[in-house]
Amino acid sequence: MKVIDVQNLTKEFKGKVAVKDVSFSLEEGKCTALLGPNGAGKTTTLHMIAGLIKQSKGTIHSPLKKSGDDIRGVIGFLPQYPAFYEWMTGEEYLTFAGQLVNIDASTIKVRVEELIELVGLQDGYKRKIGGYSGGMRQRLGIAQALIHQPKLVLLDEPVSALDPFGRREVLELMRRLKRETTILFSTHILNDAEEVCDSVLFMNDGRLIEGGGLEEVKERYTDNVIRLSFSKIPKDFLLQLEGMKWIGSVDIDDNNAFIAVSEMEKVREQIFQLAANESWPLEKFEVNQLTLEEVFTKVVKG
Repeated sequence: MKVIDVQNLTKEFKGKVAVKDVSFSLEEGKCTALLGPNGAGKTTTLHMIAGLIKQSKGTIHSPLKKSGDDIRGVIGFLPQYPAFYEWMTGEEYLTFAGQLVNIDASTIKVRVEELIELVGLQDGYKRKIGGYSGGMRQRLGIAQALIHQPKLVLLDEPVSALDPFGRREVLELMRRLKRETTILFSTHILNDAEEVCDSVLFMNDGRLIEGGGLEEVKERYTDNVIRLSFSKIPKDFLLQLEGMKWIGSVDIDDNNAFIAVSEMEKVREQIFQLAANESWPLEKFEVNQLTLEEVFTKVVKG
């Protein structure tokens, strides 16, 4: 089921186009990464979806929103640089956040306890926020975004300003959140996105240039190349490959063979059968797989 549907979203600032004709939809229970370099339009896109700024053109629709209700009722949002009341404790801050969205007192207490456990702040919720680490502050910010049990959570660069330990804390939390709600988060750190997301959206210069399931997008831009590693290249190796269907070029480098193919699954079966029949001293069989960062570079450069 779709959680949100965005069509032809456009934003202009004083005649300058920051986001141009962006369209996508998000499925319930999925974690989607909005990827792109700084200045690509990621934050502006999230701000429009969150209702913080008005789009110049386009529509944002959620089938989960009741008629007449503000779409912000089904969305939680964590900005890139969240502001906190440093003199409050984590518990006080979440209670205050619940009051702002008109949750009744008895429900707030239960919800705050649930969120403290969910984000792993059991050891710090009674302490003042001013003494929190970067990772703790981000986890508190995520708890605030979840206070009203939204159907969609928007996270703007949730780990970019954190040290490695803080990043690990937040990424682990995002993995757990995937079981609770739908997530759309922006980042320019593609390795982090690859760890936690189910699908990706690529932005560059204000436009959406690619999107889809994580593995689907990677496969779309990955060349079909098999790497075979031998203890020693078999005698007459190239001759043995002759006549095999779906095989293109073959490159030999030391004891490694790189084989370009057109039908990966069919060639895989043939290779394994030939290796068994000819008793090849095969040590490793690998399918060339690009990282998400390599795919993004390939897409941007065209």
